[in-house]
Amino acid sequence: MTMQASADAVVVGAGFAGLAAARELTRLGHDVVVLEGRDRVGGRSSTVTIAGVAVDLGATFVGPTQDAVTSLAAELGCEAVPTFSRGKNLIRWRGRVRSYRSTIPRLSVIELLDVSRIQWRFERVCRRVRVDEPWAGSNAYQLDGLTLDGWLKSVRASAGTRDLMAIMSRVTWGAEPDAVSMLHAVRYVKAAGGLDRMLDVEGGAQQSRFPGGTQQIAVRMAEELGPRVVLGAVVRRIERHGDGTLTVTADSGAVRARAVVVAIPPEHRRAITFLPDLPPEYGKLAEHWPQGKLSKAYVAYEKPFWRANGLSGEALSDEGPVFITFDVSPGDDGPGVLLGFTDARTFDPLPPEQRRQRALTGFSALFGDQALNPIDYLDHRWGAEGFAPGGPTAAVPPGSWTTYGRWLRKPIDGIYWAGTETADTWTGFLDGAVRSGRRAADEVHRALSG
Repeated sequence: MTMQASADAVVVGAGFAGLAAARELTRLGHDVVVLEGRDRVGGRSSTVTIAGVAVDLGATFVGPTQDAVTSLAAELGCEAVPTFSRGKNLIRWRGRVRSYRSTIPRLSVIELLDVSRIQWRFERVCRRVRVDEPWAGSNAYQLDGLTLDGWLKSVRASAGTRDLMAIMSRVTWGAEPDAVSMLHAVRYVKAAGGLDRMLDVEGGAQQSRFPGGTQQIAVRMAEELGPRVVLGAVVRRIERHGDGTLTVTADSGAVRARAVVVAIPPEHRRAITFLPDLPPEYGKLAEHWPQGKLSKAYVAYEKPFWRANGLSGEALSDEGPVFITFDVSPGDDGPGVLLGFTDARTFDPLPPEQRRQRALTGFSALFGDQALNPIDYLDHRWGAEGFAPGGPTAAVPPGSWTTYGRWLRKPIDGIYWAGTETADTWTGFLDGAVRSGRRAADEVHRALSG
């Protein structure tokens, strides 16, 4: 694809943030070029098929208050449907499988009381944290000096509560609780509207999904932008000139522009050479804002047999590699499709056939022997991707927010920053990505308009 030599703005990255930024800048009358290193658009949203059913390797669900992405999807004609949640949920806990109907499983009266106590204390801490400037709160340094696990121990959370929070940590950040800053955890949860809003299906972030997959939203944005989107264009260098312009150099050529939006995860900013060097804080931020690792396994069956047994397809497990599941079947008539989040630490190093066997064993431990005989199977390891690995979002370690957080999205010399990690609402989700792109586009528009 031929790349134009100049534009008002260059957007680096054709994920939801980059495409939302380019779409908004184009609407405001600016000439834009989008450079994407992959051979596809969508970033950490990638849709494939299993047994003829579209499934998402990355971002999958949307829910209430995620108005930026849901309105965008509706505008582009991408229909959402409720996530199937009718029936009993399952939990595999301490070697036993039992059922429950609420968000929090009823393990025992004592354990349930402890989970409620810890949730109350966690939400109380959230109230004192500023989402826009988390480093500025009165307790910021104290919280950023702790891991989530360290905080749980400090408030004497039971082993059961800590194990449940570990499941939340794995599916949310792709990391264990002892790797994530408590300040990051509470800011992230507060940006989602609280633990219940973040974890629930009905009324929460998993309430709806797209039968055609989430990547179609990105594809339709890119179709609107047309030849402005250049694929296979790995950006190597961003150079700032004395006249206020910038040159973005990719494998496929160079573009001169008046502004650049870097819409990629903070960790991946390290792959770009900035000339002259950015202030050192920007580089240190990228070093201390690592991506988590999360993997998924999908299994397909002739029919969703668990529904006939009165089960929702939602399940939790304190044993790996499958630790949380959802029903993403197209309907009662089949195929039946289960999505399982897997523990990257033990799952990712295995060869393909062993991953399949381990995943099927995990699904069968929850749903019975019928789960051992699928008609189709696939898995995806985001941490093993060759280009821009990691997902679903940053697993920010202790000390990073208070030391480097000020530079997460602070513009410098015509360079602006987007990506879901930079959002103040629904950080880490598709909605946060769209909001961050629109915010960066507004910053660029105001700068270009004088």
